Amino acid sequence: MSFLKKPLRKFKSGFSSSDTSNDSVSSRIVTPSSISLNDSGNVDSAIDRVSNSGTSTPNKRQSQEFILAQRQKRSLDKSRAKAENKKRESLAKIEDEKFLQEGPADLTKLYRPYSMNMSKRWNHENRINLKELDFRESEGKVITFRARIHTLRPMSAKLVFIVFRQQTMTIQGVLETTKSTREDEDSEDKGTVSEKMVRSVERYPNETIVVVRAKLRKAVQRVKNATIHDYELDVYEVHKLVNLTENVPFTVYDAENINREKEDTEDEDDSLLPAEEVSKIGTPRPFQDVVRASLDKARPVSRSRSDASRQNRSLPQRVRLNNRVVDLRTGSAQSIFRIQSGICNIFRSYLDSQGFIEIHTPKLQGGATESGATVFEVNYFGRPAFLAQSPQLSKQMCIAADFEKVYEIGAVFRAEDSNTPRHLTEYTGLDLEMALEEHYHEALDLIDDMFKNLWQGIYQRYQREIDIISQYYPHERVQWLEETPRIPFKEGVQMLKDDGWVDDSGKSVEETEDLPTRAEIRLGQLVKDKYHTDYYILDKFPASVRPFYTMPDPSDDRFTNSFDIFMRGQEILTGGQRIHDAKFLEKRMKQKGLRPDTMTEYLEGFRWGAPPHAGCGIGLERLTYLFLSLGNIRLASLFPRDPKSFPAKPPILKLRHEEASTTNPPWDRDGLETTGTGLVAPIDMKSQLQPLEKLIANYGDAANTSWLDKRYQVWRHPSTGAAQGYIVYNNYLIAIGDPLCDKRQYPQIISGFLQFLKEAYRGIKPLWMIACKDVEEYLGEKFDWRTLACIAEERANPRDNPAIKDSDLGRKVRHAEKEGVKNIELPVNKPVPEDIKAKIDEGIQRWHFNRKGSQVHLTQIRPWVDQEHRRYYYAKGPDEHMHAVVVLHQLSPKNGYQVKFSLEFPGAPSGTIESLILFSLKSIAIANPDLKQVTFGTGALPHLEGGRNLNAYKVKALKKAYATLNKQFKLTNKSEFREKMGCWNEPVFVCYPRGGLGPGGIKAIMGFLQED
Repeated sequence: MSFLKKPLRKFKSGFSSSDTSNDSVSSRIVTPSSISLNDSGNVDSAIDRVSNSGTSTPNKRQSQEFILAQRQKRSLDKSRAKAENKKRESLAKIEDEKFLQEGPADLTKLYRPYSMNMSKRWNHENRINLKELDFRESEGKVITFRARIHTLRPMSAKLVFIVFRQQTMTIQGVLETTKSTREDEDSEDKGTVSEKMVRSVERYPNETIVVVRAKLRKAVQRVKNATIHDYELDVYEVHKLVNLTENVPFTVYDAENINREKEDTEDEDDSLLPAEEVSKIGTPRPFQDVVRASLDKARPVSRSRSDASRQNRSLPQRVRLNNRVVDLRTGSAQSIFRIQSGICNIFRSYLDSQGFIEIHTPKLQGGATESGATVFEVNYFGRPAFLAQSPQLSKQMCIAADFEKVYEIGAVFRAEDSNTPRHLTEYTGLDLEMALEEHYHEALDLIDDMFKNLWQGIYQRYQREIDIISQYYPHERVQWLEETPRIPFKEGVQMLKDDGWVDDSGKSVEETEDLPTRAEIRLGQLVKDKYHTDYYILDKFPASVRPFYTMPDPSDDRFTNSFDIFMRGQEILTGGQRIHDAKFLEKRMKQKGLRPDTMTEYLEGFRWGAPPHAGCGIGLERLTYLFLSLGNIRLASLFPRDPKSFPAKPPILKLRHEEASTTNPPWDRDGLETTGTGLVAPIDMKSQLQPLEKLIANYGDAANTSWLDKRYQVWRHPSTGAAQGYIVYNNYLIAIGDPLCDKRQYPQIISGFLQFLKEAYRGIKPLWMIACKDVEEYLGEKFDWRTLACIAEERANPRDNPAIKDSDLGRKVRHAEKEGVKNIELPVNKPVPEDIKAKIDEGIQRWHFNRKGSQVHLTQIRPWVDQEHRRYYYAKGPDEHMHAVVVLHQLSPKNGYQVKFSLEFPGAPSGTIESLILFSLKSIAIANPDLKQVTFGTGALPHLEGGRNLNAYKVKALKKAYATLNKQFKLTNKSEFREKMGCWNEPVFVCYPRGGLGPGGIKAIMGFLQED
């Protein structure tokens, strides 16, 4: 890890002094907070002060201070330029929006957004579906269509390239300014494509739905960045149809163009890599939308290594699945479900042609179909019922009712706690059942023929979709034979034994036991080598692994007349002959531990006579994912359900201030309408915003109380009033703590806040500190942020007295009592007396004066802020001299109170602060019977632990950097003291997007924490 030495030296030099004097370098470094952005003269004078100060110190130290001051000046100039540019952009945006609403109609009619479609009128406008368009015939014609903005790239103030998307088809459009509209347009439609129009359209986020009017023309050169390569659009009009009220975690363009072949690979954070490795990997993807960086395929320009790097990244599969609606818009997902629809269509058509009847069976049953261990129980009007594990019983009852041949496509539920790439708890079953004349192979022959018809039909009808999917999930065509191999189960087991296959424990397979998944896959390879097919049948399964209704093999009752069909080494179908004799069926039920009286309706059909019959069940999602080699069955399920679905929701606690709720904000409660859609709430809403102090008392934790300091900025969510505090330090935006809102609103609020950052702070790297588990999980799973834990909320039970267990703490408390120290609680809901204020303020000044070295802190010492939600305690001596103060800040009902300040003033007897803290905790517990915990705020953990989306290499590098900081700043000193007070750690997280942390990010965090 030698490559960390240089970066670490860089940020260490900015924080540490070159000698041990009290007048440290860091205490005299010019900081942005001490210099006005509007007065550049102050910067120069500050540099002069730095260069002329400390004449008795060595020249080397003066030079270092001068260099640091110059760096700070350059950083300030850069910040000022960014601020001015941001202000200009904001003013231009406001001006453009105002012009759009109030400007001349001929200048705005071409891009004015449509009002919400409430079906007020039907103009029968001829809007084109690109899939149905004959491009050769339509060349030169003006067409109108609805589409999404797939991606766009501004080229200048007068030109922007836009790629429009309709499902799986994309086409490039060119929007450029003109003096007037084209001469071939009707006079009533004439207008001007202005620079304002170009600016407005280029601000539309990707995935915006628009209605476009454009002329189709031959492309100047082949467009590689769209599915339609030879044609493009000369855009006349673009009307926004629907607003995006929340930020999409990723765009379809991201998903389709970032490393198509490598799913779930881990990129490295360049800032922690050696220089030679950085040159190989390139610059990390910036926080702003990456899609604006890449229409260069369509318009060839020189590509840098960083551009190439961005194309060699991937969106993790779980991020895509956790944002399923966006993921389903991708070409691969659209194609997967078109093919899946085709599978159902061909399955249905084939069976219809064979005389089958489609049925629809109930999914609520009075008993388990196969095994009670894998069934979902539900409350059916106070009585137990179960979700159907399959339509098996109903299918057999239909055969007993002389339907002869039936099939169903419907939901199947399995309560199996299997978190594997091939299992779901709910899937779609393709089931069939048919009466037999002589042998169950009658059904097997029909099923075999049905599958071959299915493979052939899919390849004939959906080759285009298969080609699209193959770009992201490469696979070979399924191979099958005219005569499908039918291998007896015992023979398949012998093939594995001959091959020498054993499981991880060294155990071989047995002919009367089921095959493990790995054995199935290996057998598939052996069959492929021997028979040159991906598709085969394994017949005569053991009775021990089949349900009670399966007919035994007449020649050996250890086996059954049942079969599985395999594709690419995995099972896609289970079937066999069913028992049709009522007495024999009841006997088998009892042998399997089932009570016949729980399935009376099922058994009646057999008691009244049922013909011999056989059938099968196919998992649609498994069939789809194996056919297309997707690698994970969840990709073949529209909205996959597995054991991790439906996580537990947090309990709803009574708020301290109902009038400051974010689920029922004042403007909703008072019948007010929110008309603004921008980042800043309208003026009338601002007057109704919930006070920050009350939001902290409703939803807050320790970190949120810091937002009351003047150095924090607080963003408010437009429609709920929820709040998020942050600071901008150097080139980083650091969000602190969790959003102030109901936890159920976290996805909405976090998404809105990130959208605000993208629009208001372009080019600024975001970091999120002191994030709870819920926020960390959402950022990691939804946005693919990296997370780590190096800090924790240090919580304590106010009803537990640690002095009873800790002899050293008890000794200190007794010493303070012997010295005559008295602990006093100030009355609640009464102003603090001015004389007490003055004494405490004077003590705080003495405390500040006595502090030495670099101090790391999240908040400033301002005890008199928000007195309504604070409780005050102080300690004084026999001479009325003030010795210590403790301030408790009220948090959410769950979090209780924070020990906001606990300060022992110089000269206080030993044990004073310990005694006062214990006194305050005991007092607050008595005053609040429901209080379960208090927090001392965040403290450093002894070691850094990796969280989400971090590989071992990255964690090792970060651990080394953290250990250096911990040693330098003694970060765990407070934690050691708080541990004596009976605290336990509740880890909180630092979260950041890829490429967002390194020496620069660590330096920004430490600089912010050291800032006065």
